[in-house]
Amino acid sequence: MHVVFDVGNVLIRWRPERAVAHVYPDRDEALAYLEAVGFAEWNYTQDGGRSFAEGIAALEAAHPGQSGPLSSYVARFGETIAEPISGTWELLDRLKARGHRLFAITNFAAETWPVALQVHPRLGEVFEDVVVSGFEKLLKPEPAIFDCLLKRNGLQAQDCLFIDDSPANVTGAQAVGMAAHLFTTPEALEADLIASALL
Repeated sequence: MHVVFDVGNVLIRWRPERAVAHVYPDRDEALAYLEAVGFAEWNYTQDGGRSFAEGIAALEAAHPGQSGPLSSYVARFGETIAEPISGTWELLDRLKARGHRLFAITNFAAETWPVALQVHPRLGEVFEDVVVSGFEKLLKPEPAIFDCLLKRNGLQAQDCLFIDDSPANVTGAQAVGMAAHLFTTPEALEADLIASALL
């Protein structure tokens, strides 16, 4: 079985509020700002391949005078992903030692993925292939991004286990024929991998 990982909140914690902490040092205020400007939808569009310059212009148009705190998002992005989820990395190493092929599919902006590789170099080393949404202009949970990985690497969906913290993305993987695990904790993932005889 080949194992396909999501990255954010599976292998590394993502805390977007840290990108605006220079303006909103209080975490609750930072989260409230992100909610007020529709950050989740804005970021999803960025992950689909929109440039950061276009994204800030769109944010300013939708929320006049409110884009400033996010204007340095790319420069501050490393602060949002500083923490690895060590338990998941340990499981990844065990899977690799057992001979499973490892891949990743991640919704990530083209301009922030290089930052992730700088902060966590192993992301660029441990996988045979990483499908990054911002480069491909394809997004989870749509079938095309899963098909991209499969076709590019000559894989069959039924031979893959996909691991993601998003229920929608898990459903998307299952829709193309992959087995899937909804990630909550490394401990729960370990139990599922053992039950599936992958570890």
